[in-house]
Amino acid sequence: MMNTRKKTRLILCMLCLFLNALLHIEPNWSLLFTGEKVSFICDLREGNDTDWNYSFSRNDHLFTTNRTVNRYKSSSLTRGDSGEYQCVADHKIRPVTRESNKVSVTVSGVPRPVLTVSPSWTSPGDSVTLTCSVEPPSAGWRFFWFKAVPDMSHYYTFELLPGGTTGTEQGSYILHGQTHTAGYVCRAGRGDPVFYTQYSDVKFVWSGGEFVQTFIFLHKGINVLFVLTLFVLCVSPNDVSSAVNPAASLTVSPHRLQHFSTESLSLICEGNSTEWRVMKADEDGDVSICLKWGEMTGSTCNTDTRASSGVYWCESETQFSNAANITIHRGDVILVSPVHPVTEGHSVTLGCKLRTENLLYNVDFYKNDKLIPNPVRGELLISAVTKSDEGFYKCRGRKSPQGLETLTSAESWLSVKYPEEAASSSVFLVPLVVGLVSGVLLIILLLLFLRRYRKSEASSLSRSQRTNQSAATDHMINQDESSLTYSVVELKHLKKKEKHDEPDESPVYSDVRIASAADYVTYAQVHPPTGKKSNEGKSRCAAEEETVYSEVKPGTFDQ
Repeated sequence: MMNTRKKTRLILCMLCLFLNALLHIEPNWSLLFTGEKVSFICDLREGNDTDWNYSFSRNDHLFTTNRTVNRYKSSSLTRGDSGEYQCVADHKIRPVTRESNKVSVTVSGVPRPVLTVSPSWTSPGDSVTLTCSVEPPSAGWRFFWFKAVPDMSHYYTFELLPGGTTGTEQGSYILHGQTHTAGYVCRAGRGDPVFYTQYSDVKFVWSGGEFVQTFIFLHKGINVLFVLTLFVLCVSPNDVSSAVNPAASLTVSPHRLQHFSTESLSLICEGNSTEWRVMKADEDGDVSICLKWGEMTGSTCNTDTRASSGVYWCESETQFSNAANITIHRGDVILVSPVHPVTEGHSVTLGCKLRTENLLYNVDFYKNDKLIPNPVRGELLISAVTKSDEGFYKCRGRKSPQGLETLTSAESWLSVKYPEEAASSSVFLVPLVVGLVSGVLLIILLLLFLRRYRKSEASSLSRSQRTNQSAATDHMINQDESSLTYSVVELKHLKKKEKHDEPDESPVYSDVRIASAADYVTYAQVHPPTGKKSNEGKSRCAAEEETVYSEVKPGTFDQ
């Protein structure tokens, strides 16, 4: 058991720790970067914070003293702000001082995040995952995603991807239906106000096939967005209707993926642009322009012997071309393979070429490092290509039939695309379907317009009739203010006539006089006859059908 002295010392020590100040930082990040702002908080954990004066020090040197609040907010941090921080609190009345613990702060330069793309080579419709990470790892980041837009005066400008305004908590972003060559970047941000990292390096997703433009048609009066995007992988102009033209394409001469280091090659850009540049991403991912390793003449980049292995493509201000993964080989043998993907169902021939143009002997071909049985020496013919034929190919041969030395080429990827028929039919199927939908919507809109027009016309006619009637009425009234007719009707007893065709009913006579129009109504004073009907046997119907006669005389009505 612990003796009494040790217990007392432990209690005093714990009390001392409890009564001392506690310094902590908000936000509480283990690693800080230049440009960020933080707050140092000196927490006494007792009494009222306003009863104390506070001082803050870095590496035992005071940088602010006699503060009445226990919080110090820094300006934008620099590398020189790294060190050990401590706070001291002095009571305003009592001679009491509290010292805090020491907190170590490390300030690093603004980080550049690392972006990776997977896969880097795609077929139309593939999904691509972008992954962004900040090194060294730290907390609190949100990630922002951008696409790279070619800028002919610089390299690229960046545009936010959909939904990227507020960033994502996850360090990944999935692109669905990737269809063509494109570049992407990311950056991270944290804090309030937001502190941003640098942009990452541009990373590309490459497509080996040609693709056509996206057409957008807006029909006036209809909210119809006609978007037609057709991607035709490596289809020559003769294979597709002239109505479908590639937006941008790269042609390599000589037309193969592998070249000797002593060869010069031409990279030709074609498409709907007057200004082009040829780009290259080397094996380390560094991107450079033709002017650094070749000569740009119009839309053609000639490389002489300064070309190196890498992915090549064309850019204009609005377009990316297909890409070609070119290998510059310093050895004596290269594989002869097509630059663009091969159409499924078509044939392709692979060859093996010696630098000296001499014939190679005992040539073998390999796919993914496995020997391919081949009865024909010197070349490999695949009569009907399928997706299963995709892979890395290389060749191996000898300079002489009895030679022991074997020469092996580098590997190149053989890509297979969907049949041209499917792509070609899509060219006409999509416009047909969209055209039909647009036609139906146009008819509906026309019917609605006609219906509204008829309603509007009927309403206008009704208003016109009412206006005419009102005008006619006003005209009649204004013609003669004394045009209203008043009558005094007196019912008088008439003797019954003997003749059968004479009227038996008691007629009614009235005097009608013209009065002033001020009353706008017709008045009649009627006096019923006092006598009884002489013909009691007359039918009830005849008795009820009494004719009324009136005599109209112009005059003045006396009320």
